Amino acid sequence: MGHATTLSHFLILSSSRLSRLGSRTRFLTKPTPLSGSFSPFPVTGQGFRCCCSAATEDPSPSVKKRVVSGVQPTGSIHLGNYLGAIKNWVALQDTYETLFIIVDCHAITLPYDTHQLGKATTDTAALYLACGIDVSKASVFVQSHVPAHAQLMWLLSASTPIGWLKKMTQFKEKSRKEGAEDASVALFTYPDLMTADILLYQSDFVPVGEDQKQHIELAREIAQRVNHLYGGRKWKKLGGRGGSLFKIPEPLIPQAGARVMSLTDGLSKMSKSAPSDQSRINLLDSKDLIVDKIKRCKTDSFAGLEFDNAERPECNNLLSVYQIVSGKTKEEVTEECKDMSWGTFKPLLADALIEHLSPIQARYQEIVAEPAYLDKVLSEGADRAAELGDVTMRNMHQAMGFYQRR
Repeated sequence: MGHATTLSHFLILSSSRLSRLGSRTRFLTKPTPLSGSFSPFPVTGQGFRCCCSAATEDPSPSVKKRVVSGVQPTGSIHLGNYLGAIKNWVALQDTYETLFIIVDCHAITLPYDTHQLGKATTDTAALYLACGIDVSKASVFVQSHVPAHAQLMWLLSASTPIGWLKKMTQFKEKSRKEGAEDASVALFTYPDLMTADILLYQSDFVPVGEDQKQHIELAREIAQRVNHLYGGRKWKKLGGRGGSLFKIPEPLIPQAGARVMSLTDGLSKMSKSAPSDQSRINLLDSKDLIVDKIKRCKTDSFAGLEFDNAERPECNNLLSVYQIVSGKTKEEVTEECKDMSWGTFKPLLADALIEHLSPIQARYQEIVAEPAYLDKVLSEGADRAAELGDVTMRNMHQAMGFYQRR
């Protein structure tokens, strides 16, 4: 499925009445270049740090913020998806109003199996719920069930310079694999769809992995450009509210687990697209398979185990995974493992993974055994998302001068 974690993003936005969305945001008169310049400052709670280039006004303490995120329907979510994104969603849903998306429209930008897409979508949704997404707190839905994602993407593409898309690293990498002449137009323009996924719900923050900041930069640039072209007094003259059409999203990066690396190469991200299944732990892998993969994973010949040694990427990766699934602090893991050999540590890591994933696997089997329940969850989630997205679409159509249906 190619860029399986391209949309491993969280979108946090104010859930104040939608008629007032954007009223507190600063109107940016012109866009800034894609610079990659983010300066970090701390954010309270949830183990996240925010990398922001501009401060935003805090909403009322009584107003709950909203989180939106998603991954592609691979049908087999791996440990990188889970630790880098989904596990954090579970923590966020207790504090924020949350919407989580199975982004099936992103899954068709590369060759795929049409017979498997539907099943992969429901399997992914079931895994969301099995990982701890609570439908009493969160809405879970399928991207293609909310047409506003594609509609907004088209409107945004009219304001996106080709030069901006040509700079996107993932397009260069994926098109090189496909062959530049054979790569689809959708592969080139999917960052506009990802931006639509973000902006449709008026995002304040976007929790992402370190390697995804370029996509958030692009979303910020497009939002600023659209605000400049169509917002402010121009929109007001057309009968609108005026001001910004979109908030400018900020990246929010988990302090641990934001980027889980391959079991066969500590310098490469764990990915569904990697040719070898040995490179990743899938959430539905059996106990024996987990033991075997950890036993065979790449290590080094240094004595002892340690974090943050640039010469030991595999060691840092495996210790980080152990830290998260065991629930221990970095200091506790450092003390526990500093004198261990790989022969001692690997069974410890495998046991911790099995203990952590077993309840998820059991819950998944319960959910897929009740397809009517899952259908209901996805339908209700799509209805909620469409209700929210319609407000953004009405504003965009008005500000861009479209004739409004009576």
